[in-house]
Amino acid sequence: MREDLSSAEMQTSGAQPANAASPGGAGRAWTLAILAPMVAEVLSGATRISFIFALIPEIMVWGCGALIIREIVRRRHLPWASMLLMGLGLSIAEEFVIQQTSLAPLPWLASAPIYGRALGVNWLYFLFMLGYESVWVVLVPVHLTELIFWRDRDRPWLRTRGLILISAIFILGSFVAWYAWVKRARPMVFHVAPYVPPPLTIMCGVLAIVALAAVAMTLRVPTGNISHKSPAPWVAALVTLGFIFPWYVLIGLVFAPSAHTLPFWIPMLAGVAWACTALILFQRWSSSAGWGDSQRYAAILAAIVVCMVAGFLGSSSWPRVDVAGKWTLDIVAAILLLILGRVLQRRSVTSAAAIHGGRS
Repeated sequence: MREDLSSAEMQTSGAQPANAASPGGAGRAWTLAILAPMVAEVLSGATRISFIFALIPEIMVWGCGALIIREIVRRRHLPWASMLLMGLGLSIAEEFVIQQTSLAPLPWLASAPIYGRALGVNWLYFLFMLGYESVWVVLVPVHLTELIFWRDRDRPWLRTRGLILISAIFILGSFVAWYAWVKRARPMVFHVAPYVPPPLTIMCGVLAIVALAAVAMTLRVPTGNISHKSPAPWVAALVTLGFIFPWYVLIGLVFAPSAHTLPFWIPMLAGVAWACTALILFQRWSSSAGWGDSQRYAAILAAIVVCMVAGFLGSSSWPRVDVAGKWTLDIVAAILLLILGRVLQRRSVTSAAAIHGGRS
């Protein structure tokens, strides 16, 4: 998203070049590596207290993946759209290569027919995950972490050696996640027959990842005077809620017990159009001169609230410890987010006073 003037000034006036890793960057990096799976998996209820050990490989895959994307974007001064495209690539890696969930028959449905499955791909499930994993694994945790460590938001947090180490952890975590899901969970927990996706389908996924990365590297941050009007923070929050809640209809269509007579390509096309509309709108808003931390925080808060609330939809069959654990973690997260909002509000007032004082 649009870089703040105060942050850009600190970059150009500081003794270190903008591309230099910031001091204490390792702490910032690991904060992001933990926040990515915490937001996408734990707060959503996908990873519950009873098997919280799964958080370790999730940090290795989701956390390190989000961190690698963030480092590439900041090192090459790419826009947030590049981060989104790389997030889509990370999602395809998960769905086609690592755990292959969008390729194998969904084990949660047992022998029931999968709505939206064709040519060996669970299309509606895949589309939902593309949006979910690119936004809640990458965009939301990255911008949330950068709101916390705002002074170094535009700079890399890792040196080259650290980036290589994180990449190695990501590769190792990907193998662990693949083995734990494909070789252990599916046959031993869900008792489904082994499934080996066609190599051609996996290769198509790999080619899509390469194509997305190539396009992402060509994008540039908009320059010049942008006259688009930015929304008030409460408008940004409401619009975010309005775009996100209907997105869950896609996954509802997959898991709804009733039969569907509507051809799956109709909600598929509607979902793509819905996502493109959201992308165009937020691209316009975030490129405006008035877009700042207040709007960014409001959108992030709305996205996390939806994630937490939607996670309770399937909680009726959970053990009591999992329900209590989710309530506890969600409440703690909500309190921390409200505290961050107060900090951002004070920061905004202080910055406005400093600017006014400098002009006078």
